Amino acid sequence: MSRILIVEDEERIASFVDKGLRANGFVTTVVTDGDAALRSVISGGHDLVVLDLGLPGMDGFTVLQAMRDAKVTTPVIILTARDSVRDTVAGLEGGADDYMTKPFRFEELLARVRLRLKSGDHAPEVTVLRNGSLSLDLRTRRVRTEESTVDLTAREFSLLELFLRHPGQVLSRGQILSHVWGYDFDPGSNVVDVYVRTLRRKLGHDRILTVRGMGYRLA
Repeated sequence: MSRILIVEDEERIASFVDKGLRANGFVTTVVTDGDAALRSVISGGHDLVVLDLGLPGMDGFTVLQAMRDAKVTTPVIILTARDSVRDTVAGLEGGADDYMTKPFRFEELLARVRLRLKSGDHAPEVTVLRNGSLSLDLRTRRVRTEESTVDLTAREFSLLELFLRHPGQVLSRGQILSHVWGYDFDPGSNVVDVYVRTLRRKLGHDRILTVRGMGYRLA
């Protein structure tokens, strides 16, 4: 069972990531400042670190540099609100294995965590999701039906990916909001219904079914 260190000082985000990873079978530890993060990393016992940059005390860049200077090779996924190219390049060149910006979708974070933890003995990562004549390529981000290639926005793509990863399962609006729109969403919003209508228009009205009073599922 993989152990993940979550370094995040914003309680709401830390709790969101912690609960999501635990629900998917990981053992997690949460720390809220850079000094505690470095102590935890140096002491060992973690298979991966999810690292925020804007931390009290020692910032995330300093933690990362100290880790690599100490020859700690534990994979690091930076998770931060800093979205400039300059920060991304600095993080990756400083020794991070991946870089995600907030707000984020948990499904994407989970996929990146699994990818970093995957050993050579595991089955190859699935890169194309299929349902009947519908296919979604996670690498090229292309969606195909039996008739054509369909252009989707980033959010439409994420919603379709969620449905394809849970074929036949009824997904509530709350579940969809949490997975596609991340931790920062309005539970009273009708945005899910709007995006489902858009997907139906692009992919066919019989692709996604409404389950009255419960949510939606992929046909």
